[in-house]
Amino acid sequence: MIGFYIVLLFIVTGSLLVGVALLVSRILQPRKSYPQKYIPYECGELPKGEAWIQFNNRFYVIALIFIIFDVEVLFLFPWAVVFDKLGMVAFVEMMIFIAILLVGLAYVWAKGDLNWIKPNPQLAHLAKPKKKGE
Repeated sequence: MIGFYIVLLFIVTGSLLVGVALLVSRILQPRKSYPQKYIPYECGELPKGEAWIQFNNRFYVIALIFIIFDVEVLFLFPWAVVFDKLGMVAFVEMMIFIAILLVGLAYVWAKGDLNWIKPNPQLAHLAKPKKKGE
């Protein structure tokens, strides 16, 4: 039972430290606003272009796929450690789990979301080689 109190103390202490850090940063922050505050910093050079650009959605898709398979590895490690004690039922459950993830990966792959350069159907006529005389 004392182990739970230690964990509770750890959680409370961590929460207090985060709260104190947020409070101190709120107290010490500058209150005055000035125009240079909203200019993006480029190593002392004057900024070129807009700072607010829209990123390609493919970055987010790849990041989400990475996180999904990273979490899969987190589930696989404890299972692999006690694999010999769990038996065939746990093996089948983990294979079903992996199969579900592989079906999702196959779907994303078939959809073409893993292709970094997607073909543009509007420009397809430019990619075809021209015959002699055209």
